[in-house]
Amino acid sequence: MDIEERGKLLFTGAVFAALAAWPAFSGAYGLDLVGKIMVYAIFALSLELLVGTTGLVCFGQAAFFGIGAYAVPLLAPGVEPASIAWLLPAAVIAAGLYALVVGALSLRTQGAYFIMVTLAFAQMAYYVVHDTPLGGGTDGIYLSAKPALGALIDLDRPLVMYGFTLGCLVAVFVLLALVGRSRFGRALAGIKANEQRMRATGFSTYPYKLAAFTLSGGIAGLAGFLFAVKDGFVNPELMGWHLSGAVLIMIILGGLGHLRGALIGAFAFALLQEFFKSEAIFGNFAKHWHLGLGLTIIASVALLPRGLVGLPGQWRARLVGRNASPNVIGAEVQDA
Repeated sequence: MDIEERGKLLFTGAVFAALAAWPAFSGAYGLDLVGKIMVYAIFALSLELLVGTTGLVCFGQAAFFGIGAYAVPLLAPGVEPASIAWLLPAAVIAAGLYALVVGALSLRTQGAYFIMVTLAFAQMAYYVVHDTPLGGGTDGIYLSAKPALGALIDLDRPLVMYGFTLGCLVAVFVLLALVGRSRFGRALAGIKANEQRMRATGFSTYPYKLAAFTLSGGIAGLAGFLFAVKDGFVNPELMGWHLSGAVLIMIILGGLGHLRGALIGAFAFALLQEFFKSEAIFGNFAKHWHLGLGLTIIASVALLPRGLVGLPGQWRARLVGRNASPNVIGAEVQDA
């Protein structure tokens, strides 16, 4: 293992260790905020599998997130807490099945057509819960009792909910890291680099892309399940196109092609939102927080083409260029 790989592992381990220690230093608000960001991080990781690993720009990821969320109150409408043992897999499977259907049809298109088809399917799911009694219309649905697993895991307790969310985040991160190192992950990377060449070597790329799409939808459903349980309420906005756009911004802001980038991007995006919404800092301008957030993201994309995850490399390159002597620079130019 080289120095760079060790650095990545140390950084990731430090992030998860900091998240594990966070409840000891934060109050109720901090616990709730970081818990929400971890849910978004899982959501961002689901899209990273498609965009960063496979090269499929999906603009309907919110549909799978929303289906996972709506499955919680729809499948457990009673006053008694439902068991996590069956409700969590049911939410993930429901989102995964819809992703399988959407992927089976949309993956027959490419480029802008693929983006539009995934958006169309997401809007269909949005209007089903928005305009029919199934999803409670614009009022949404409240969760009567948060699920539990005996006396051991009661998600109605904030600290238990936080720990459970962190455990899910670590599990998803490890799963995707293992996928990336597997034969399946290498095939997805090959599809992203040059799908035509992969077909020429004998790979049937469609099943690989469909499997990745379905897995991505299931992970997004897991994030939706956690969001619904944490808030105790779901509404059609969870399937809106703006949420698909927000999670896409997260992974671009963090750095495409890196699982660490999805983590960093989710935290950066959410914290920037909180910063620009602060009336203590911006006063009445806080009502226009979208403007400040948008300008910051534009500046970040312009100044950080590799995302936040590439920032240390940019600093290192600038320091090397600044400290190099003219003879060394001339030799590098001649070699190039």
